[in-house]
Amino acid sequence: MRTPEEYKESLQRMRPNIYKFGELIEDVTIHPATRHTVAGHAKIFHIAQDEKYHDVVTTKSSIITPELEISRYLSLIRSEADMIVNVKMKRLLFNLTGTCTGGRCVGWNAINSMWATTYDMDQTLGTDYQQRLKNWLISAQKNDITISGALTDPKGDRTLSPCQQSDPDMNLRMVDLDVGERDGDIVVRGAKVMICGVAASNEIFVLPGTGYKEPDKDYAISFVIPRDIEGLTIIETRHPSDLREFEDGFDIPVTDGGITQAYLLFEDVVIPKERVFMAGEFKFSLNAVLNFIMSYRASIGGCVAGQGDVMCGAAVLVARANGLSEKQFNEKLTQMYINNETTFGIGIAAAALGKQHKSGIWQPDPLLANINKVHVGTLPYDTKRIAQDIGGGIAETGCIPSHKDFMDDEHGYGKLLQKYLKAHSDAETRVRAARLVEWLTLGAGVPGCMHGGGSPQGAKLLIRINSDLERSIKYARELAGIDEPVEPKK
Repeated sequence: MRTPEEYKESLQRMRPNIYKFGELIEDVTIHPATRHTVAGHAKIFHIAQDEKYHDVVTTKSSIITPELEISRYLSLIRSEADMIVNVKMKRLLFNLTGTCTGGRCVGWNAINSMWATTYDMDQTLGTDYQQRLKNWLISAQKNDITISGALTDPKGDRTLSPCQQSDPDMNLRMVDLDVGERDGDIVVRGAKVMICGVAASNEIFVLPGTGYKEPDKDYAISFVIPRDIEGLTIIETRHPSDLREFEDGFDIPVTDGGITQAYLLFEDVVIPKERVFMAGEFKFSLNAVLNFIMSYRASIGGCVAGQGDVMCGAAVLVARANGLSEKQFNEKLTQMYINNETTFGIGIAAAALGKQHKSGIWQPDPLLANINKVHVGTLPYDTKRIAQDIGGGIAETGCIPSHKDFMDDEHGYGKLLQKYLKAHSDAETRVRAARLVEWLTLGAGVPGCMHGGGSPQGAKLLIRINSDLERSIKYARELAGIDEPVEPKK
């Protein structure tokens, strides 16, 4: 398995193809726009070598003989225990980095989603997609690579299907199945948008964005590519707490993490056959998405609980620095922990009550996974509000001078700022804690609770589908002694 240094070296060897603020990023490991997310992902390699965390972030490969120790982020989730560790690991990484390490978790879910989907395709259609996926995954495990995942398409007009759009590239699609002598290779054009952790990844695992019907079969595609493949241009997005030149000190309080999201622009990219796992099999595209969201929506409860843990600590640090005791905020802190444990606990329950797919993949309970998604779309925002409340005005507004001004010697005002920013604690302690609350509640620490992994409204639709109302009616009829079948009015 790689060391953090070997991981960073692997990124430095890649072709520069990422832009931000009009600038080509030559080295993602040191550029201000990307170095924090790389540092956060490097933390995973670091703790894999720590006995305290080793069993959480590593496991044994189920497809390599003899068994090879691998990153859990490259494993097949094959049991209830594996899925529960998934939820716990997401919480741990938020505790240690303060933000999202999406260049690993989304790719991991994509691997497991397509393992089940390729099995179903091969059984029904006689294809060899799972063997292709297995061959690639063995190589990925042996080389300990980092994989981000990409689902979301630009979509265009939401009332129209992909093939009805005025611009057919509004969803990523195959544009040419015949690429000369490369039998089975495909060429793709379009985009994937709002994709997390790409700058920190070696490869990108692409899934279909939704379920498709036959007229849209060219959009039913899945494949994996090197992040620096020819024809792919990546544009990093800005965030509310972006600074054009990131400063040292407390302006970016989390040095071991930082969320990044990007637009992936595909311009006739050739995907080799051995890396293609779906190419027009539209009847299985919805399965791929559903397989993905079950594990993602169960485990995201751990993500937001992990950040909630840090929010509790950061808010109390500001309060103490202001001279206040946390006893004054007992009710609010209790609510924060209720929020955290609700999403975490439902994620664990979804894992525990899941079942094994015929391919061997463990799939969480779909009803509980989607209920968790709805809670993740609300409870973390309540936790953020309470964190700002406890932290006071300095935490909520982020109204703090820059670190450069705070440390000024040349003009003489630095010492005055430090004088007027101190409270019960010294000024730097107070503003570091306040900046962390700002980061976690307003800035780049926010992990996309509302729409990450799909919208709460979409989750509610799946909740209704999986809720089995007729079973509840059957119980009620039996307990009420009603023999007559009471049918709905048509």
